[in-house]
Amino acid sequence: MNTNKYKVKVKDLHKVCKPSIFRFETTADLKPLTGIIGQERAYRSLAFALDIDQPSYNVYLSGVSGTGKFTLAYETVYKKAKKESIPYDWCYVYNFKKPDTPKAIKLAAGQGAKFKQDLLSVVDEAIVQIIRTLESEEYEYNKNQILSLFMEQTNQMYLALEQKARTLGFTISRNEGGITPLPIRDGEVLNQNDYMNMSKEERTELMKNSTIVQEILNDGFRQYRELEKDIKERINKLETETAYNVASSLLVNIIEKYQVYSEIVEFIKDLKQDLVNNVHILTSTPEENNPFKFLSRSEKKTLRKKYQVNLIIDNSTLKHAPVIVETNPTFANLFGQIEYEGEFGILATDFSKIKAGAFHKANGGYLILNVTDVINNYYLWDNLKRILKNQEIRIENITSVIGISNTETLQPEPIPCQVKVILIGEPLYYYLLYSLDEDFQKLFKIRADFDMKMPRTRKAVYDYARFISSICHAKNLKHFTPEAVAIMVDYGSRMAENKKELSTRFNKLAEIVYEANQWSSYDEVELVEAEHVKKAIKEKIYRCSGYEDILHEQIMKDTILINTSGKKIGEINGLAVYQIGDHVFGKPVKITAKTFMGERGIINIEREIMMSGKIHSKGVLTLNGYLGSMYAQDKPLSLSASLTFEQSYSGIEGDSASSAELYALLSSLAEAPIKQGIAVTGSVNQSGEIQPVGGVNQKIEGFFKICLQRGLNGKQGVIIPKQNVEDLLLDQEIIDSVKNNEFHIWAISHIDQGMEILTDKEAGVYGSNDYTLGSIHYLVNNKIKKWTKEKSNNLALFRHKTRKRRSRW
Repeated sequence: MNTNKYKVKVKDLHKVCKPSIFRFETTADLKPLTGIIGQERAYRSLAFALDIDQPSYNVYLSGVSGTGKFTLAYETVYKKAKKESIPYDWCYVYNFKKPDTPKAIKLAAGQGAKFKQDLLSVVDEAIVQIIRTLESEEYEYNKNQILSLFMEQTNQMYLALEQKARTLGFTISRNEGGITPLPIRDGEVLNQNDYMNMSKEERTELMKNSTIVQEILNDGFRQYRELEKDIKERINKLETETAYNVASSLLVNIIEKYQVYSEIVEFIKDLKQDLVNNVHILTSTPEENNPFKFLSRSEKKTLRKKYQVNLIIDNSTLKHAPVIVETNPTFANLFGQIEYEGEFGILATDFSKIKAGAFHKANGGYLILNVTDVINNYYLWDNLKRILKNQEIRIENITSVIGISNTETLQPEPIPCQVKVILIGEPLYYYLLYSLDEDFQKLFKIRADFDMKMPRTRKAVYDYARFISSICHAKNLKHFTPEAVAIMVDYGSRMAENKKELSTRFNKLAEIVYEANQWSSYDEVELVEAEHVKKAIKEKIYRCSGYEDILHEQIMKDTILINTSGKKIGEINGLAVYQIGDHVFGKPVKITAKTFMGERGIINIEREIMMSGKIHSKGVLTLNGYLGSMYAQDKPLSLSASLTFEQSYSGIEGDSASSAELYALLSSLAEAPIKQGIAVTGSVNQSGEIQPVGGVNQKIEGFFKICLQRGLNGKQGVIIPKQNVEDLLLDQEIIDSVKNNEFHIWAISHIDQGMEILTDKEAGVYGSNDYTLGSIHYLVNNKIKKWTKEKSNNLALFRHKTRKRRSRW
């Protein structure tokens, strides 16, 4: 039987980039590549989102790692930001009316730093001028005038009291304890003897007059205190008016300078009044021996803090809208925080301890975040959504949000927020967030998808060369020859698993550039040649292929049983793909099928013990549909069969072995031996059509290694789906073996074609019950007919015996 028509031609096993297409001697001659190539869909989606000036049009940039998502995001956003204006500066100031709620003030870009410095200078100058004025001769003169008046009034009051007391026989004595009334006689103060010699009537009169004098003194004391109070008020008024005049003369300039900002004007007016009200604190000088003088210093420090500006966002150095990339998005780094410091054994804070976060810095611009950094912390994600929904930033510490702290804190005024957020992450997170978080759908309306592949056009090939050139220029590496670039292009197609495509995972390509450069340095040459790139690829595989080598060794020792020669009924070599880290390799697996009379259908042993994945189980169940459509049109499908992957001790997933399982079943039913030197991959549908699979190159190479080490006999090979021919990018060693007829690769589109290759028997007429005599379908159909007839005879015999037994009863 001629099956050569299914063999893949040598020219279809690989696609080689010819160095002759390049018009440069080295990549140094090329203009370095800027930006990302092959991501037109993502670029258009992102650019469109950035042009929509609506708060809910944030972006989720979706793609696998290494495709250049961050580079595209940053460059596109930066290009857009360069055309936009610089946003406002933001600062917090003390709220004299509500001290726990610091005021937020916005100023034009660059004005914040000027306002902070202007206010600091004018307040310092005002304090100095107030102190200097209060110590001036003019102020002292005015103050002494008030005090002189006070002294004159108190003296007159004293003389009046003295006169009233003398009319009652008393005089008034001033001492440290105050004013004391003393009885007198003949102008002299009575002593103890005089008092004792007085008559009872005289003593009674003296005591009566003493009471009257004391009442007069008490009334005088009240008048004195009122006078003293009035004098203090006049001195305070003098001090306040003096300070107010000085402060007003200095602060009027800053009010005029910032009169367009109503919040600043109101704040400075409040500041001036507070400064005047607390001038006594600024002018007080504690005594050196006062043990509490540190309290006075602290009070002055606290007072002066109130007159300062906490500039949290200073955009004076920006030239356009900000683009912020937050690589460590903690709660504080993202949303800002309120810091505390120890003060007299307690934690204290004030408006100057308010710190900005990434949202503040990006306000009026763009914020780029990695989605995994954000969603790993619920409070980050929840607060981020709240900011985007409410369009304002509230600064609060994480302890307050969680509710685990009762420390008194501030509640700063919220700041209006206009930020476009770009989340970068894997597609999986997008689907999870979209399905589980309804806010995500509303807030991130644009999804920009990154492709893992791009068409292998001439332009794309040249872009690969320019990409290599850009790395060599940026990292000061040796440049590549055209031959080396050609190998890189072929490697890009291998990564994309298609001859007509190139991979866009540029970080993986960059790794080969770095490593090839290092291998060239060992040879002490000036350029990176083709052999250096090949060496880098080979060594990269070698570093990661330890587990593959262990499995290979076990097969060679027959610890894992894999036949590569001879024929067997119901046994076939399937091909599996393993991925360990970033290393992908193929490995042959023995699949066996046993069929026998019964009605249980096909039993998937892996499924019975729950080692079969859903897709693999679906593939096995598909076989029932095929068998039913082929052999049960005129009779019941009376058979039982068991399928298993021999020596498989872990889970099995995927349907790429379903065709191999069907071959094993048909072999067992037809009792037609299968060539053990041929391995099979490909899924099958219920009509027997072969469907493409992934990892076809690794599967072929995995089986080839086993055959090569055991010795190629010219009868070995691999059967693949016809659609996978486009994906073939095999090693040169395999291509040479195919060219020398030592190894073969067949591409088929139907299960019948594979059976003919595997058994050297005609499959029969597909789609008809009239099969060719001796063909596979003929033999299978006869086996099922036989089992169906035997089953029917056995059932009739059972019924006959049952009736006889009943008649005897």
